[in-house]
Amino acid sequence: MRRHAQHLPPPAAGRLAALLLALLLAAPALAAGGGHGAEPPKPIEPLPVAPRGLPVELVRTLQLLQDRIARGSTQAHAAQRQLLVHIESRFLALEPETWAEPANARACVAFALAGGGPAVLRRMLDGGKLGETEVPLVFGALAYVEGREKEARTLLAKFDAREMPPSLAGQLALTQAALTVRDAPRRALELLAQARLLAPGTLVEEGALRREIFVVAQGGDAQRFEALSIQYLRRFRRSVYAGNFRQRFAAALTRLDFGSDGARDARLARMLDEIEPEGRRDLYLLVARAGLDQGRRGTALFAAERAAGLAEPDSAASAQARLYRAAALVVIDGRLDESLEALRGIDRGQLGEADARLLDEALSAASQIRIPAQAGAAKPAPAPAGPRALPEAAAIGRAQEALARIDRLMDDRSDP
Repeated sequence: MRRHAQHLPPPAAGRLAALLLALLLAAPALAAGGGHGAEPPKPIEPLPVAPRGLPVELVRTLQLLQDRIARGSTQAHAAQRQLLVHIESRFLALEPETWAEPANARACVAFALAGGGPAVLRRMLDGGKLGETEVPLVFGALAYVEGREKEARTLLAKFDAREMPPSLAGQLALTQAALTVRDAPRRALELLAQARLLAPGTLVEEGALRREIFVVAQGGDAQRFEALSIQYLRRFRRSVYAGNFRQRFAAALTRLDFGSDGARDARLARMLDEIEPEGRRDLYLLVARAGLDQGRRGTALFAAERAAGLAEPDSAASAQARLYRAAALVVIDGRLDESLEALRGIDRGQLGEADARLLDEALSAASQIRIPAQAGAAKPAPAPAGPRALPEAAAIGRAQEALARIDRLMDDRSDP
């Protein structure tokens, strides 16, 4: 009696299934005459690809290098200036007819906006071969790199970055935002968001996100500041420019109104939980120092205690954390003796120059508060009502300077 396939032993059933699968796969070819004696199938012709000009290729090379900077390559950052010089020399050697091709002209504009100088733009204009559409674009880029902001804003506002090639689109939106932020911060935020969408994963996105965070902070939007900061810390915390971000982040955080110190501390913890312990420790130290500068004693105390928990015992970071904590305690009722004891136990040799000055001032302030208390003075020394005039650490000074620069222009054009 015949045995059906489902009653075959397992090895035989497996061979039958494989044979059926092979027949099914071969059926379309057999039906089309693909058996023995049939003509072989014609080769698939590749899709035509338009050749790209030298300017486009060189700018693409520059952008790939800059994208490595966003991922944290210090070697790429060091090589950037040399590559910019090389590309400029190659561009200056090209014939004027090169720039009649719109793709080449726009690549050159992208080069200028990404850190190149004005010489090539001037050569393009002098050559007289630019297309009618590209002339105002090149004039606008030239005005920007030469610092003529009002003229650049007027000329570049005529262009929609979304209609530009990918190599220029994000960079143009970022430039338009820098030229707009002083007079129209809401429009600048729209352009920064646009730049991020047009150039995802690039140095343009990193720079746009970094700038967007601090424009939002200036507008007082604490919730948006938190959301964007978390995004930056997740994606770009290793960027070569992340140091710039950390300094400005600490200063902005202590200025924003979160409703209460408790709310500020909770949001800070959520944001910093995104990064590794060492980076978290350093940011807590920056926030603690900025909190002292801005009179945010509660935030300074919280951040210093978090930093101390992440620092190695007897390390310089541990000494910093203990200093900031003790300095915050000086003017907190009932904590003066604790503060003095902690200040006297700090090894001055582990502190930088600015922190050593802070130690001296904190000891002096604590002593002045204690003297009337020991003498039985009727009135205790009042706590300062506003921000304490503590000496600034170099990092915080740079952060405050960077925040002020947003009012003049969003950032230095050499920092994309």
